[in-house]
Amino acid sequence: MYVAVKGGEAAIANAHRLLADRRRGDRSLPAIGIEQIVAQLALAVDRVMAEASLYDRTLAALAVRQSRGDMIEAIFLLRAYRTTLPRFGYSKPLDTSRMTIERRISATYKDLPGGQLLGPTFDYTHRLLDPSLLTDEEVEEPAQRQAETGRVIRVSEILGQEGLIEDDDSMPEDHEIGDLTREPMEFPMSRDLRLQALARGDEGFLLALGYSTQRGYGRNHPFTGEIRIGEVEVEFDVPELGFAVSLGTIQVTECQMVNQFKGSAKAPPQFTRGYGLVFGQSERKAMSMSLVDRALRAGELGEDVTAPAQDEEFVISHADNVQSTGFVEHLKLPHYVDFQAELDLVRRMRRDFEASRNNGEAMKEAAE
Repeated sequence: MYVAVKGGEAAIANAHRLLADRRRGDRSLPAIGIEQIVAQLALAVDRVMAEASLYDRTLAALAVRQSRGDMIEAIFLLRAYRTTLPRFGYSKPLDTSRMTIERRISATYKDLPGGQLLGPTFDYTHRLLDPSLLTDEEVEEPAQRQAETGRVIRVSEILGQEGLIEDDDSMPEDHEIGDLTREPMEFPMSRDLRLQALARGDEGFLLALGYSTQRGYGRNHPFTGEIRIGEVEVEFDVPELGFAVSLGTIQVTECQMVNQFKGSAKAPPQFTRGYGLVFGQSERKAMSMSLVDRALRAGELGEDVTAPAQDEEFVISHADNVQSTGFVEHLKLPHYVDFQAELDLVRRMRRDFEASRNNGEAMKEAAE
């Protein structure tokens, strides 16, 4: 039972002022600007956009600043704002094969058709603190080449040409894509709804589950078929016009994992897919998402469900960090009545325990 706390308005107002003071920090230092956060803390901004399900770098940067860098609080703020926005309809499916690619790598083919492109990555850095970043030193301009805007074949398509990987179009033709933000969550879920939940799920939680599948808690034996980061065009069908119009481009990270599958009575041995698609440059999240997506397909592929990452209800019910935060942080609310009841119960149990022990000792002495 929760108890309303009265008379705390002044204390709450003071807490807000103190929070604003701590957010501003040392007044002798210049305040950090939204443009600086967008440009220099881009990966933090991208995570907030992805897990809040709202693509707006300025608003995501504002949420990061307002939350003092607390990522989950920033995601909470932006998702709350998202609920106030009108909805005009749904965009057409993104054609990521026509992505203007900034980064594209594969762990399955060295000589990848279209080439491998390292792009901006921490993969080959030494993970040593760089003292030069303590000052604002000049940064060398990067080498650049002309962007390729044509269609770039996927690794899964190469495997598909030999029939070595499952078909990409596995949903029934009459299936209507669901919307997790407009419909109550029900289990079992179709894969499209699961992917929506994973796309806005907590990166750390999905990372832990993805890691668990590599340590035996699942049947995953994955290869990174392809990771690509770049700009894709968003199109919107306008019924009055009879054709789609372009709304602009957004940056996304796409990951396709290629997994072993020994086959079943209905399907021959072949590779299966795990898929991840996330706003911005969110490589770790996209990889984790694709690992968990594949694990959650265990029942569909006739595999035994034995591990946490394969349990749809467990994964989806706990992946959302806003919901998880609310439930954990509600423990800070007053639980005075509940605790007094528990306190009285423990006291009675202790009295009964002491009485039972005393009776036992008395009986033992009498027997002696």
